[in-house]
Amino acid sequence: MARSMEPLVVGRVIGDVVDMFTPATEMTVHYGTKQVANGCEIKPSASADKPSVQIHAPPPASSNLYTLVMVDPDAPSPSEPRYREWLHWIVVDIPEGSDATKELVAYMGPQPPTGIHRYVFALFNQKGKVMAGCRPPDARSNFSTRRFAADNGLQPPVAAVYFNSQKEVAVRKR
Repeated sequence: MARSMEPLVVGRVIGDVVDMFTPATEMTVHYGTKQVANGCEIKPSASADKPSVQIHAPPPASSNLYTLVMVDPDAPSPSEPRYREWLHWIVVDIPEGSDATKELVAYMGPQPPTGIHRYVFALFNQKGKVMAGCRPPDARSNFSTRRFAADNGLQPPVAAVYFNSQKEVAVRKR
């Protein structure tokens, strides 16, 4: 499992969004038929609708609940990320083996204005239904995944994956 951390370190997800952690759960994220893999490119048009997220924890964790956070640490541009992190989605109380449906913050698809942006999915193990009293943040800009996790009693992530996206070139019609 330690080898799977290398793309997160190289892509600066470790450091910019979360601290080093030990992966303990398998998570897959799909936009349609495209599976998100660390560093892959997905166009904004292909990620406009919320993805399908599946969690596969090793036994005996099948009764665990999870929280998923999706952020863009490169807003508004990778060279000047003054809105770091931009919050795109929070889903809570996800049962292992089920899809992410209980949204705390509604999904917002990538809309990178300039440069190549990273979109990070960080998965946290909950301690029971601890997220029941959780309030959504006041704004999407300047969100902190670390602070959100600490404020809500979440331990370090158990899984993370990210993809890259950039503004699509408009097709001119004549």
